Amino acid sequence: MVTSCTSRKEGAVIALQEVQELTIQNIHHLLQTGELSVRELVQAYLARIEQFDQQGPAINAVIQVNPLALKAADELDAARRRGDACGLLHGIPVLVKDNIETAGLETTGGSLSLAGYIPQQDAFLISRLKQAGAVILAKTNLHEFAIWGETVSSMLGQTLNPYDLTRSPGGSSGGTGSAVAANFGAVGIGTDTVNSVRSPSSANCLMGVKPTLGLVSRTGIIPYSLNQDTAGPMTRCVADAAAVLSVIAGYDSADSATADCRTKEPVNYSAYLNNEGLRGKRLGVVRNFFGKDPIHSEVNAVMATALQQLADQGATLIELTLPWTADFLISDVSLHQYDFREHLEAYLEGLGDQVSVHSIADILASGKYHPGISDTLNRAGQLSQRGDEYARRVRLRQEIISTTQELLDNQRLDALVFPHQKRLVVPVGQPQLDRNGVLGAVTGFPAFTVPAGFSQPTATAPLGVPVGIEFVGRPWAEPDLFAITYAFEQATSVRKPPLVK
Repeated sequence: MVTSCTSRKEGAVIALQEVQELTIQNIHHLLQTGELSVRELVQAYLARIEQFDQQGPAINAVIQVNPLALKAADELDAARRRGDACGLLHGIPVLVKDNIETAGLETTGGSLSLAGYIPQQDAFLISRLKQAGAVILAKTNLHEFAIWGETVSSMLGQTLNPYDLTRSPGGSSGGTGSAVAANFGAVGIGTDTVNSVRSPSSANCLMGVKPTLGLVSRTGIIPYSLNQDTAGPMTRCVADAAAVLSVIAGYDSADSATADCRTKEPVNYSAYLNNEGLRGKRLGVVRNFFGKDPIHSEVNAVMATALQQLADQGATLIELTLPWTADFLISDVSLHQYDFREHLEAYLEGLGDQVSVHSIADILASGKYHPGISDTLNRAGQLSQRGDEYARRVRLRQEIISTTQELLDNQRLDALVFPHQKRLVVPVGQPQLDRNGVLGAVTGFPAFTVPAGFSQPTATAPLGVPVGIEFVGRPWAEPDLFAITYAFEQATSVRKPPLVK
């Protein structure tokens, strides 16, 4: 919170600690009272990036800062002085995953093979953010082409977790996760195909939203699997996520997946934030998404406390077991690896001579990729959307969608609940294991991850390692999930900033 802005003179420099944990509401109050300008705010976040991203703890989360961020800030300050209407995100600096096209800034997907590609147009969601008054502050690192969950790329290398610099930040949106957690910007945007918004949100003590498939446009996002891809907010509090989703959600004629939004009224998700949002809710605790081995004990301890807190706030917990495990859903149902080649190559072809690679084969031939994705790139050439295996997965996926919907209906559940990850986020150099986000991914149902607690402190993790709890609801049930997660957040106050210095 800002505690010393009241005597600031216009043009003064904000101390780095003064932007710690600022919310959208905080920022708008300070802007409205004249205690802060958008320029001052942007300068403060840029200073934090300068001090902590490549120096000090060297979190290594930011691929590039926007050289026009201060110009945008000045324009927004001038608009406020003129009395022009201010958008829902007026002056809010946003950190954007670098697989989302942003006009005038490189969009690389974390890959040297796309270095130098500068889009002329914004992705649909970026245009929505700008129309609402947001400032695009920086592009953040990701696991190259959003392939895996450790956030390592040929563009920037390995991003670190600010809560424990020996650990991964999760992925693939780990650059956004680490940067938002470390207060490099006000809010962030990630993308999610299997776990990729919620994994780094869990690992970095953030709120992460994977919306209903089709609620947010994918136009201008480098695809992995258009059957599962979406984008969503990554924020330090639930209220900020509600504000951001209210802005970026909606119909886009260029993305047929958003067709259902055409007949739906725009939703102000902030209206559903309610301290009593858990009272009377029925939550299905998915026990086979919990681990049983010693390595799972710290997450299980956090979850036991979190479940009790849900009950204390008026929720009814129903124990249940799904007919499939998360591992099965990833290995035998998810379409992402089968879609990857055809969806990525169609995107690259559409870029024409703006890029030098137009296929997986071109990327391999260029040598401009991190060796950690070599096996995936090579395997992509052997997998196809054509054939019996893909057809089998499509059928099974539909069965799982139907079964999950029936379970929610028959048990009169408002959401399913489980740990996003059965074990703590892994040390750098190890693969992420035991993640549960695939249920929301293969069904396309909305899935929210919110901070649940921390593991025991250690020498490398003085606050402990964050643990996230995930809620999966029916399609288009984002209002219910915001009510649930906000009430949980307000009752527990789990969020603590990392000790970045």
